[in-house]
Amino acid sequence: MRRYFGRAVHGGTAAGPVFVVKKESREIVYARAEDFQAQIARVQRAVGQSREELKALSHRALHRAGEDGAAIFAAHEMILEDEEYLETIYGMIRREKVAAEYAVAVTAQELAGRFERMEDECIRARAADVRDVSGQVLRNLAGNPGCGLRLAEPAVIVAQDLTPGETMQMEREKILALVTVQGSPNSHTSILARMMDIPAVVGVPVELEHIRSGMRAVVDGTGAEVTFEPDEDLWEAAERSMARERDEKRLLQSLRGEESVTRSGRKVQICANIGGLADVKGALENDAEGIGLFRSECLYLGRAGFPPEEEQFQVYRQALEAMGEKKVVIRTLDIGADKTEDYFRLETEANPALGYRGIRICLKRPDIFKTQLRALLRASVYGKLSVLYPMITSVKEMERIYEIVDEVKKELSKERIPFRLPRQGIMIETPAAVMISHRLAQMADFFSIGTNDLTQYTLAVDRQNGQLEEFYDPRHEAVLCLIRIAVENAHKYGKRAGICGELAADLELTESLLEMGVDELSVPPAMVLPLRRRVREI
Repeated sequence: MRRYFGRAVHGGTAAGPVFVVKKESREIVYARAEDFQAQIARVQRAVGQSREELKALSHRALHRAGEDGAAIFAAHEMILEDEEYLETIYGMIRREKVAAEYAVAVTAQELAGRFERMEDECIRARAADVRDVSGQVLRNLAGNPGCGLRLAEPAVIVAQDLTPGETMQMEREKILALVTVQGSPNSHTSILARMMDIPAVVGVPVELEHIRSGMRAVVDGTGAEVTFEPDEDLWEAAERSMARERDEKRLLQSLRGEESVTRSGRKVQICANIGGLADVKGALENDAEGIGLFRSECLYLGRAGFPPEEEQFQVYRQALEAMGEKKVVIRTLDIGADKTEDYFRLETEANPALGYRGIRICLKRPDIFKTQLRALLRASVYGKLSVLYPMITSVKEMERIYEIVDEVKKELSKERIPFRLPRQGIMIETPAAVMISHRLAQMADFFSIGTNDLTQYTLAVDRQNGQLEEFYDPRHEAVLCLIRIAVENAHKYGKRAGICGELAADLELTESLLEMGVDELSVPPAMVLPLRRRVREI
């Protein structure tokens, strides 16, 4: 019996035979090619073929993982349409007179490397997408597009890594679990695993040469634990766990449409945190009562330049239309610290968590801020929109925000563009915001408490520093005391206060948070129904 731990992607238990995915490794060596036009033509043909394959995968994903699954392959198509990506390849072929394969491989390596140097894990995960798409082009250049993995029986899939295409080509009913040595919980393959409800663990430090197809394995997706050749006791325990999980899913689904209300009649609103349109489906499927946090910075990350107003407007409008009568809270650009892009031209800072980030960038770069506000006010016509401002520390900041909002309203009115002023809320993320929350509550329509940063700034602990994990404690009494103060001051002026940080999903603290008077809890979509059940038990 050999046991390994990795990183959790999607919870659930699986027990069954192993299927090891073995891939041929291709080393791309430097090769000259004088006829650069012929090499560029080869790349163009391979890119065209890759686009057709991605369209087919998108169609397959639409039926198996819904529109959001299809959007993953649409995003891959966008890489193949990206002018910077293609021109880098073509330019290298022209300048250096190299073979198409070498130019594609070097471009992929350089672009993926840029993503991997980002601190934000969501952005680092984009590196895998660049490599996936480039690998597809390379296979087509070699005349070997590859084929889907064929499984004779349901199995636990074990691989060094899996591309979204490889995952989608397998028959869903034969995938018991996904286990990879590499990969990220935020990669597109991981997202697909969650959409298709497949237990999955990445970053498992197993040497594949010691694993053979056919051996038995037990996967604990929640605990990120994988056991090969389990003993009978563990095997039987896994089978019992799988049966309980089936019963649990049936029980949770019975809570769809029910109110999130305590036994004493206290109503709590349970909403979902999302990173973009791809997550809206999960929020609806899990019966979220609204979107409590839409992280709009995802529109700005992983691209070569600022998203234009029209693109932002369309994304916000689609989210509002999809949610119907349910509210959608969109946080304005929260870039900086662990999330950044080269085109922002942010200087290197000794302590970025305390530096140029969030609303500070927006106030110093009103051109960026106004573009987003215009898109938001225009989209507000299509649903119940609320706008949330991050990293607020002073009354002066709020006054300046409202001045810019007024400027945007005048511009839109002059241009005769329809708009509506949404509700405007404040993120409570710093002790400073808490200590003046009695004043901020008179200016804002609502509070949303971001407990991740509030914990970081209260305890003076960098939450990105792995060496400080034991000191980062969201349950620290100082953090809980600040939450109570912010909620009481919001209520004093008739305003609602919710929590959108990780603490909102801590079921052991739910009762304490409700006792403080918290009105709303916004959590990952998969936590909506478990949290509703917990609330109904109190």
